[in-house]
Amino acid sequence: MIPLTRLNNQEFYVNSDLIESVESTPDTVVTLTTGKRFIVKESPSEVLRRIVEFRRSISRCLLQEGIEESLEDGEV
Repeated sequence: MIPLTRLNNQEFYVNSDLIESVESTPDTVVTLTTGKRFIVKESPSEVLRRIVEFRRSISRCLLQEGIEESLEDGEV
């Protein structure tokens, strides 16, 4: 999940897998696959950066777990 900020400065978290679109109207509007929409303070490029950062962190964790399992199994 990624942190975003509502216009009233309230931080909340969104499941990045549910984000369907991010547009600038000029406010940044995040639309989920459920149809729910949020207006946030972050720019579209910042929302994208956070999604990429989150997914990279997940990939690193999965890779590290795979390496550790391989070491335990004596595959490396």
